[in-house]
Amino acid sequence: MEFLKIMPIKITYFVHGTTTDNEKDLATGWLNGELSPKGIEQAKELGNLVKDKHFDVVFCSDLKRAVDSAELGFRDKYEIIQDARLRECNYGDNNGKPTEFKDSHMAEYINIPFPNGESYRRCSKRMLDFLQMLNQSYLGKHIAIVAHQAPQLALDVLLKNKTWKKQSKKIGETHIVGNRAGNMN
Repeated sequence: MEFLKIMPIKITYFVHGTTTDNEKDLATGWLNGELSPKGIEQAKELGNLVKDKHFDVVFCSDLKRAVDSAELGFRDKYEIIQDARLRECNYGDNNGKPTEFKDSHMAEYINIPFPNGESYRRCSKRMLDFLQMLNQSYLGKHIAIVAHQAPQLALDVLLKNKTWKKQSKKIGETHIVGNRAGNMN
């Protein structure tokens, strides 16, 4: 009898630092956004917070606020790979608008896309594609991700059997650099 050894992928997730849009309660979505002075300090501190951890690679969204957070936190220590699949949910016509459209009506956009944007379920499909790539190329590795709130919630849906309805209660929480570790088997 032959046994299959499953080598998990350990994922540690960090949300980008606070942006000027976050401070104004604007939903940046697919706009690049700029880290605020507070966000710059959070991103710089990130490297210190995890200095005793080892990552095999750091992935980040290709949006500027995530790239800047990854660079400020990890550039001297790790390879950083930008990946568009890690982008925030595309709020379409609401990118750059006040957050109340999504904070109080998130459940409406689980399956139905934001006007000229995407649904949260579509964000999950992007994340599933990303996870499949990790499964093909990074078995047994410890991966750090620096990205956004919606992809983080999508990972919880995909890896921790949470529902988007439950996740909708988390929409609107403050963006700060922090981590969540999980294993992908």
